[in-house]
Amino acid sequence: MSANLASTPSRTAAPHPGESAAALRPHAEDAFAGELAALAAQDDRPRPARWKLSPWAVATYLLGGTLPDGTVISPKYVGPRRIVEVAVTTLATDRALLLLGVPGTAKTWVSEHLAAAVSGDSTLLVQGTAGTPEEAIRYGWNYARLLAHGPSRDALVPSPVMRAMAEGRTARVEELTRIPADVQDTLITILSEKTLPVPELGEEVQAVRGFNLIATANDRDRGVNDLSSALRRRFNTVVLPLPESAEAEVDIVTRRVEQIGRSLDLPAAPDGKTEIRRVVTVFRELRDGLTGDGRTKVKSPSGTLSTAEAISVVTGGLALAAHFGDGVLRPADVAAGILGAVVRDPAADRVVWQEYLETVVREREGWTDFYRACREVSA
Repeated sequence: MSANLASTPSRTAAPHPGESAAALRPHAEDAFAGELAALAAQDDRPRPARWKLSPWAVATYLLGGTLPDGTVISPKYVGPRRIVEVAVTTLATDRALLLLGVPGTAKTWVSEHLAAAVSGDSTLLVQGTAGTPEEAIRYGWNYARLLAHGPSRDALVPSPVMRAMAEGRTARVEELTRIPADVQDTLITILSEKTLPVPELGEEVQAVRGFNLIATANDRDRGVNDLSSALRRRFNTVVLPLPESAEAEVDIVTRRVEQIGRSLDLPAAPDGKTEIRRVVTVFRELRDGLTGDGRTKVKSPSGTLSTAEAISVVTGGLALAAHFGDGVLRPADVAAGILGAVVRDPAADRVVWQEYLETVVREREGWTDFYRACREVSA
């Protein structure tokens, strides 16, 4: 016997009087609703059951392009096309998708946009932590109803995964390797048998066509809660690499900063590209342990210095320039953010940063203002 879950309540709370209804960070399906609608209108290719778009259109949504009617689809992911194609194709099969990579390689971002394009709903999410309980993946109970009336359908609280199974949608599990191993393994039956038993009711929830699951995991978390071989076999693993070139990373940071800046009503920085390029250069050189020209080896700090952190540094600098400057992004606006990203270990990382400033930044032509700003905040 299979359980039929109740319809999902609205996820958007009503604003207080006088407040704007605009979300600070809209879900992907809301922020890019126009692009998704334009793709759906012109998408005449076969669609898997309950998919909002065909696999080709999902890939176009992530990678960007121009539709026959002239509609421009902005790229959500800048990287190898084949990676996106493999990820999308995996979701059209009976295998779940595991996005693996170092911090800041857009795993969560890609996961959200895949779910939005496939199911039109990116909110069926389980956030993995060391304290994630089994109920977050399977189901829980409304204990007031459970104590009053015993186990019943009304007392059952479905997890996002259970809801995705019943509705034929895409569920997401973030930071899978942060979840305790015994909780991780509750996914084995779900992914292999496509069913979730509810023994308290003598029922089960069977996944309907369209259901699949996207998980993300961090390369740096190896050894924390490694996936069992049984669970790993249920996933097709796609590794998201760091941007191949400085130009690609500058492009990613610029696009995301513009999007975030618009959502925060920050003015566009007319000369921001220069400082973005400098931030990206510093992060890449410290991350790689080598200057861009390949001539000088440098020590790497303990932090990841990811693209996501570069986006955060530039966004913070843009806010400083807007509220406490003349609106032009300058070295002084990003210097403190760079220091905070690089120096995670006050003892070891500060030495690495000071050495990099003096041996690389100080000698670089055209970087005198950047060197002075970084020296001032590092003193």
